[in-house]
Amino acid sequence: MVAAAMRTYTAPKRRPVVDYEGQEQTALFNWLRVRYPAAAKLAYHVPNGGHRMKAVAAKLKAQGVKAGVSDITLPMARGGYFGLYIEFKATPPHDAAVSPSQMAFLQAVEAQGYLALVCRGFEAAREVIEGYMALPKTEVVRDPR
Repeated sequence: MVAAAMRTYTAPKRRPVVDYEGQEQTALFNWLRVRYPAAAKLAYHVPNGGHRMKAVAAKLKAQGVKAGVSDITLPMARGGYFGLYIEFKATPPHDAAVSPSQMAFLQAVEAQGYLALVCRGFEAAREVIEGYMALPKTEVVRDPR
């Protein structure tokens, strides 16, 4: 009788985990491809987050993966900056806190001449990118030697 009861038992269904940040970031890159194709060719996402097995995490760390590195990089020089770094968070209430390592990275790249910001959601990131792309191109002066 116990065996028969065990066969008919079904565990309660869990709600699927929704990656709000990933969905909004995908929408941002889709918009970028349409609005600024040249920028889309250069912009990239750094997949530092997520859960990994300890062996994989150790291997990636040995290969140079660092905690706190911003989610999105746009290596186009504008307005006197060398490029743009965005720490992307989902729109509230699905956003997460900015970690101390993320804030330290933003401050470090800002000290090197990059614009580095936290954007909470697609709209905030879109506005930042629109404003950044409207800045004049940073002139690169090369030594003729």
